[in-house]
Amino acid sequence: MKTVGYAAHDSDAHMVPYHFERRALRDNDVAIEILYSGICHSDLHTVNGDWGPQSYPLVPGHEIVGKVLEVGSEVTGFEVGQHVAVGCMVDSCQQCDQCENHEEQYCRNGMTPTYGAPDRIDGTLTQGGYSKHIVVREQFVLRVPEALDLSKAAPILCAGITTYSPLRTWNVEKGSRVGVIGLGGLGHMAVKLAVAMGAEVTVISRSDAKDEEAKGLGASGILVSTDEDAMKQAANGFDLILDTVPVKHDVTQYAPLLDVDGSLVIVGQVGPLDEPSTIPLVTGRRRIAGSLIGGIKETQEVLDFCAQHNIHPECKIISPDEVNKAYEHLAKGDIAYRFVMDMSKLDVE
Repeated sequence: MKTVGYAAHDSDAHMVPYHFERRALRDNDVAIEILYSGICHSDLHTVNGDWGPQSYPLVPGHEIVGKVLEVGSEVTGFEVGQHVAVGCMVDSCQQCDQCENHEEQYCRNGMTPTYGAPDRIDGTLTQGGYSKHIVVREQFVLRVPEALDLSKAAPILCAGITTYSPLRTWNVEKGSRVGVIGLGGLGHMAVKLAVAMGAEVTVISRSDAKDEEAKGLGASGILVSTDEDAMKQAANGFDLILDTVPVKHDVTQYAPLLDVDGSLVIVGQVGPLDEPSTIPLVTGRRRIAGSLIGGIKETQEVLDFCAQHNIHPECKIISPDEVNKAYEHLAKGDIAYRFVMDMSKLDVE
């Protein structure tokens, strides 16, 4: 299948139109016309080579919403015309204990990311959602509930599941005390989801500039991390803190905010952190943990949860030719919404 997308040809993260071919349909494949493609901060890191050398040309994008164009002969779960989604991975071994436990993201043999990785069968480089079409095996295609706005659903496939998974893993429920560090693309989804679960949510930020915005999302307000008195008063006040900051930083100052047996879960920064002190961990049996995304079952769950609770990411819809401007914004710092490209404005010719 001939298609077109936007690709980086080297590590300067500059996207240009790129014509290429998707693989021929296998028996268990679903061919999808992409309608909307979200832009994630990790796209910028990846094409820049921040997480290791990349093979180019590289078409990023793992927040994909579209409709089914064609299905393979063995596909039973999807039909032509159906609205579907694809997230951060497109394959795994399907045989190890993690895959059997619906945790494909932790596949013992390595899951296959939606872009920038060798296909498990033919070894070709996977190319992502900044394109007009994609072909994905049935087991990694998701249903989009009718109640979701297609133009705003794409970031649920990354920002949504990245924050939903730890909220579920750490059993957030009514009355849970949840802190969210940062109110950007990940943080604002963490707030919306935790509030819908019944948690008491506080945003933790270096200033109170986004206090009204936080309250508008359902949080009680902002705890200013640069205010020493406020931080002391908030000690032992959280059961769980989600750290959505996407750059190297010091987590030690946040540990005393956790109650005994509380956990600070890192979902933003992938890479080095400032060296933490173990004192607040040892003295309060507190934990620093990490979380990736969720498995396919859990990703479908968050789509359904968002539909049930009318949760949509805050989005700015752009055309594909504005992708480089979006990257400039991301490079300057996290923003309180997600860029989503309307792929109907991308011509195959």
